[in-house]
Amino acid sequence: MKIFQFLKSKTFLKQIIIAIIGLLLFVFLLQWWLGYTTNHNQKIQVPNLQKMSVEDVQRQLEELNLDFKVIDSANYNPEFPKKSVIEQNPEAGDFVKEKRKIYLTLNPSKYRDVVIPDLNGKTKRQAITHLRSIGFLIGEKFTYVPDIGKDVVRGLKYKGKQVGLGDKLAKKSVLNLILGDGSKN
Repeated sequence: MKIFQFLKSKTFLKQIIIAIIGLLLFVFLLQWWLGYTTNHNQKIQVPNLQKMSVEDVQRQLEELNLDFKVIDSANYNPEFPKKSVIEQNPEAGDFVKEKRKIYLTLNPSKYRDVVIPDLNGKTKRQAITHLRSIGFLIGEKFTYVPDIGKDVVRGLKYKGKQVGLGDKLAKKSVLNLILGDGSKN
């Protein structure tokens, strides 16, 4: 019975009203503080940075009060200038807040180097397939040397010079095969 009297009393009612006003005031202040500290309603449109050099990107993003970070270099793409932006995250046209980082993927300065495999004794067809699978191009000029095996690989040439096992050349380099002519001598 005393509990019901307390719940009906003016003291309890005052405490409830103070608690509700305090809670509403706390929520209002919290919402105002979050809006202020998180730059609510601020939008900066991300520019298109593709094909731009790192220096140009830095200059443009500093004007917009944005930051950037290079996260990776992709596979070389000849359609883009060397060491220019290939991809960006967030994408061009997205809206961000100030001091946001834009993550960039750059175009390397050249194709990556690939190690020349051991093809000595392989057939012409096997060698061509293997070289193409690891990224080399095959030239039209085949050099034939006296050998018992016809169209058996006896070496590789790059720009007129012989290259061998373990040498490194850039991907998409044109290699010419040195093949056996099938003579019995």
